[in-house]
Amino acid sequence: MSFIFFLQSGKFTPRSVMIDLEPNVINQIRTGDYQYLFDPSLLITGKENAANNFARGYYTLGQEIIELVLERIQRICEASSNLPAFLIFRSLGGGTGSGFTTLLLEQLSNDYKKVSKFDFSIYPASNISTSIVEPYNAILTTHYIMDYEHCCFVLDNEALYDICARRLGIERPTYMNINRLEAQVVSATTASSRFEGAPNVGLDILQTALVPYPRIHFPSVAYSPITNAKSFNMNVTVSRITHDSFEPTNQMIKCDLKDGAFMSCCLLYRGNVALNDVNKAIDMLKGRKSIQFVNWTPTGFKIGINYQAPTTVPDGELGTSDRSVTMLCNNTVIKNAWKRLLRKYKLMFRKKAFLHHYIGEGMEESQFVEAQEDIQTLIRDYQEVENT
Repeated sequence: MSFIFFLQSGKFTPRSVMIDLEPNVINQIRTGDYQYLFDPSLLITGKENAANNFARGYYTLGQEIIELVLERIQRICEASSNLPAFLIFRSLGGGTGSGFTTLLLEQLSNDYKKVSKFDFSIYPASNISTSIVEPYNAILTTHYIMDYEHCCFVLDNEALYDICARRLGIERPTYMNINRLEAQVVSATTASSRFEGAPNVGLDILQTALVPYPRIHFPSVAYSPITNAKSFNMNVTVSRITHDSFEPTNQMIKCDLKDGAFMSCCLLYRGNVALNDVNKAIDMLKGRKSIQFVNWTPTGFKIGINYQAPTTVPDGELGTSDRSVTMLCNNTVIKNAWKRLLRKYKLMFRKKAFLHHYIGEGMEESQFVEAQEDIQTLIRDYQEVENT
């Protein structure tokens, strides 16, 4: 799952393993426009879906393909001369994204202890949901992978949907639209592995800058500029995009950053960007009362500049620009997202609703109690940081 490229049969192929416990979605890749881009042996599917059930992905169906997945990952890792990190892309609402990926992260933690694991996770949203048990799946996987990943970038479908609908003017946003928006952020985050810049920020530096404590490793994400494809933003200034990246309408999770305290903040610029303009923009940010850092953060902002201009998907919805910024920040306001999710979790768990589906796949009720207590502790961890 490393987002680096290797040469195979005379062409560049993404070093990417795609996994699903049912074949329908990945079959679209096997037969779609990008079928020749990927190595077919790295498109792995099971025979039946996980039925939006963490336990099916972790205990039963996941066990049937985990060895195959690990063998394919080992093969591409051995072909790499430098393996800086694993990048995991998933949605936590379903059984594969929650259950199987938890199983996989546990195994990767054992087999590749010194390799960093970065997780781009789409969490269930309060108003957009495809399954009633999404809070179960999200809370369980967050609990289980707490010690198996180093940094988890948090996004949610509601925020992504709103950006597509309100900012990009898409009447009925689809998962394709949402995924393209997330891909724009991922591309900026990993650009330092592919292009030159000064100062350039690699994945190892990101981890050091964004994660002050092992458990508090859940940064939020924002991007600017966000305009539809009918607009060409050649004249968008560094000051403008920097300012906009802190606005709620540019955040990819439903939290208002001014309601919390920043522990760290990374601004990753791409394109026609001068360091002097960045410094001026940051000086303006420091004067805003709505941007508050905890008192033990020495510098606050980490800057990365990559000279490769951002690109967009041909015929996509996002407007082109000669510069952009991706803002990654660890802010205590994320605890509000945990509270919303935990509230829904408790409502169902008090009534033991849908619990039999999980117990029937090998889980015990005590595991639900442990997961709930762990997330409550995580919320308190953020509250303590905010109060120091």
